[in-house]
Amino acid sequence: MGEQKIGEPAGDVRALIEQVAKALVDEPGAVSVNQVEEGAETVIELGVAPNDLGKVIGKQGRTARAMRTLLSASGLRLHKRFELEILE
Repeated sequence: MGEQKIGEPAGDVRALIEQVAKALVDEPGAVSVNQVEEGAETVIELGVAPNDLGKVIGKQGRTARAMRTLLSASGLRLHKRFELEILE
């Protein structure tokens, strides 16, 4: 039973980033979010349509920084480290 709880929070974090990204872009169908475990860290890879790349990065990287802050806050609560990579 404990194993299910360990896997679910990271899935929730992935779903959170997916929902935020889909709300920001013009082509929500092109949004892809993959989760990759790298040692003690979980990397969330976000892919969007080329025309939407600027929307998820934002002016001076503010939107991307905000998503990274969400991941960081979630990681503190879950005692886990998350990193966001925006794929080009």
